[in-house]
Amino acid sequence: MSLSKESDPTLGYLTRKDTEVKLPRPTRVKNKTPAPIQITAEQILREARERQEAEIRPPKQKITDPTELGEYRLRKRKEFEDLIRRVRWNIGVWIKYAQWEESQKDFKRARSVWERALEVDYKNHTLWLKYAEVEMKNKFINHARNVWDRAVTLLPRVDQLWYKYIHMEEMLGNVAGARQVFERWMKWMPDQQGWLSYIKFELRYNEIERARGIFERFVQCHPRVGVWIRYAKFEMKNGEVAKARNVYERAVEKLADDEEAEQLFVAFAEFEERCKETERARCIYKFALDHIPKGRAEDLYRKFVAFEKQYGDREGIEDAIVGKRRFQYEDEVRKNPLNYDSWFDYIRLEESVGNKERIREVYERAIANVPPAEEKRFWQRYIYLWINYALYEELDAEDVDRTRDVYRECLNLIPHSKFSFAKIWLLAAQFEIRQLNLKGARQILGNAIGKAPKDKIFKKYIEIELQLGNIDRCRKLYEKYLEWSPENCYAWSKYAELERSLSETDRARAIFELAIAQPALDMPELLWKTAEGEFDRARVLYERLLNRTKHLKVWISYAEFEATAIDQNSLDLTEEEQKRECLQRARRVFEEALNYFRSSAPELKEERAMLLEKWLNMEASSGELGDVSLVQSKLPKKLKKRRQVTTEDGSARIEEFIDYLFPEEIQTTNLKILEAAYQWKKKQKLSSGDN
Repeated sequence: MSLSKESDPTLGYLTRKDTEVKLPRPTRVKNKTPAPIQITAEQILREARERQEAEIRPPKQKITDPTELGEYRLRKRKEFEDLIRRVRWNIGVWIKYAQWEESQKDFKRARSVWERALEVDYKNHTLWLKYAEVEMKNKFINHARNVWDRAVTLLPRVDQLWYKYIHMEEMLGNVAGARQVFERWMKWMPDQQGWLSYIKFELRYNEIERARGIFERFVQCHPRVGVWIRYAKFEMKNGEVAKARNVYERAVEKLADDEEAEQLFVAFAEFEERCKETERARCIYKFALDHIPKGRAEDLYRKFVAFEKQYGDREGIEDAIVGKRRFQYEDEVRKNPLNYDSWFDYIRLEESVGNKERIREVYERAIANVPPAEEKRFWQRYIYLWINYALYEELDAEDVDRTRDVYRECLNLIPHSKFSFAKIWLLAAQFEIRQLNLKGARQILGNAIGKAPKDKIFKKYIEIELQLGNIDRCRKLYEKYLEWSPENCYAWSKYAELERSLSETDRARAIFELAIAQPALDMPELLWKTAEGEFDRARVLYERLLNRTKHLKVWISYAEFEATAIDQNSLDLTEEEQKRECLQRARRVFEEALNYFRSSAPELKEERAMLLEKWLNMEASSGELGDVSLVQSKLPKKLKKRRQVTTEDGSARIEEFIDYLFPEEIQTTNLKILEAAYQWKKKQKLSSGDN
C-alpha cells in the first residue's frame, strides 16, 4: 500500500495536515477609534496588585515550656553549626550566629562565637566593630575595652577602630583614658584628620597648652603648608599674635620652595594685613613674587594687586599691575618658549620698569631658546632678540664691553656655512666705528666677507672706505666683490663710476670691457645705460649685446635709449627734429625686435605682446610726433584657453591661461578654413557626379 504524498515516514500513516496545531485566527479589530474611557499603566498595575494572592508564611511557633525552648535552641545551634561547617569563611553567617546567641541572652556562647569568628578572619574590622558594639550595648564595659584594645593592637591603621574606642572612653567620662588612647594612636603617625581629632578633643576640655604641644608634633609629622596655616590660625584664634607670626616665619623657612608655598605666603600676608602691618604684608608679597615660580603664582599676583589697590600709592599700584602682566608673559613663554613675540613683549615690559638685572635676565633667557633647525626662516625673528639686546647694552645700559660680547656671541652662534645675516655683521661693524675702533670694524667686515659674503656687506664696506677716502681699499674691495659675484652688473657699473669720478676714463672703459666679456650677467642693460652721453659708443655696445643675447629687456632698453638719445651738441637741427629722429631710431629698434620674435622665436608670444605694448606706450606718450596706428594694426588678440596639466602627485587638473593670436596668424587660419571648405566642396561634386 503506497503512502500519500503529504505523509511523513516518521509519522506512520498520518499526514502533516493531521498533526498540525491549529491556532485560532487572530481577531481583526474593526473599530480602531480610541475608547471613551482610557486605562493607564498605573491602573493596570494597581489592579494586578489587588488581585495578587496573599503570601504563604509559615505559622509562628510559640514556646510554652523550658523543654521546648531547649529543643528549639538545640535545633537552631545545630543549623548554625552545620552552616558554618559548609561556609566557614562567610563572616555574615558568624555574625548572625553570634547575634542570635545574644538574643537568647547567652553572652558566654555569643562571645565564644565572636572569638571563633576572629580566629577565622581577625583582619576583618567589621567583626571587631560589631563584637565591641554588642559588649557596649549590653554594658559589659571592661569586655568592650578589652575588644577595642585587641582590635587597635592588631589593626592600628584602621582609623574607625581608634575613633570608636576613644568615643566610648569619652562617653564614659574617662578623659585620661581617651587621651591615653590618642597617644597610642599618635605613635602610629596617622593622617591629618587623626591629629585634628586629638586637638579638638583637648580644646573641648580647654587644654590650650596640650593642644599647642600636639600642633608642634603635628607639623613635625606632616610638614605641609596647610598644617602650618592651621597652627597659625589656632594661635591667632587664641589671641597669640606673636606666636602666630613665629609659626608663619618658621613655616616660610622650611617650606619656601614647596609647591604649595603660594598659599603659605598669601595666608602670611593676609595675617599681617589683619594685624594692620601693611609694610610687613607688602614685603611678604614682594619676597614671595621673587621666589615663587611665575607659573604657580597666579593667586599671589591677584591678591597683591588687590592689596596695593587698597593700601598702596600710585607707584605701588603700577608695580603690582606690572607684576601681574609679568606673570602673564611668564605663563606664555613657559607654554611656548619659541614664541619670540612673547619674549619681545616681556622684554618691553621689563624695559619700561627699568631694572637692569631683570632686563638682562629676561634677555639671556630669551636668547637661550635657539631655533630647533638650522634654516633661515626659523632664525629670522630670533636674531632680532640679539640685535635688541646689543642695542640695549649700548644705548640704555651704556656698557661697551657687554655690547661687544653680545655681538661676538651672536656671530659665533649663527651657522654661517648654511646661512648668515648681513644685518648683524654691519651692526657690529658700525658699533666699532662709533667706538672709534676702525681696526675692529675692518676686522669684522673682513670676517664677514670671508665667512658669508653678501651684497650688503660689500656695499657698506666700500661706502665706509670711500667716506674715509681710502681709494686703494675701495678698489681691492670691488675686485673681491667681482671675484665673488662676476655676474653682478651693479658692482661693475659702480666700480666704473668710481673710476670715472676719479677721471680715470681709460680704467672705467677697461672695467666695462671686462664686464661685457663675462659669460653671464644678471642685468646687462645697467652696463649699457652707464654709457649715457657717448651715444655712438653706447649704440655699438647695444649691438654687441644683441649679438650675445636677444632678451626682451635688452630690446626695450635699446629702444628707450634711442628714444631719449638727444645730442645737445647738434646745432643744425631743431629740438623737434631731433626728437623725431630719436623716435624714428626707436621705431627701427622695435621693428627689428618684432621681426626677431616673429621669425626666430614665434613661441615667445607673451614677450612679443609686451614689446608691442611698450611701443604703443612710447607712441602714445610722444604727443603729436607719435603714431599709435603703426602699432595698433600689429596688436594681438587675447584668448582665454584651458589646458590639462599634471601636478606633482601625479593627478591631472585643468588650468586656464592667456594665449595671443597675432594678425598674420588670423590670416593663416582663415586661409586654412577656406582651403578646407574648397576641398569639401570638391568632394561633394565628385560624389554627386558618380551618382
